[in-house]
Amino acid sequence: MPELSRFYGIIISMFFDDHNPPHFHARYGGEKVIINIKRFKYS
Repeated sequence: MPELSRFYGIIISMFFDDHNPPHFHARYGGEKVIINIKRFKYS
């Protein structure tokens, strides 16, 4: 999984062609979380 950022032991990663909805993964130690990205509509 491509790594976007690493700080204080937290690793943020994302695939550009992963499943919907758009999201990124965060890992810290043995813990994992998936965070959805809300799409905003601009007018």
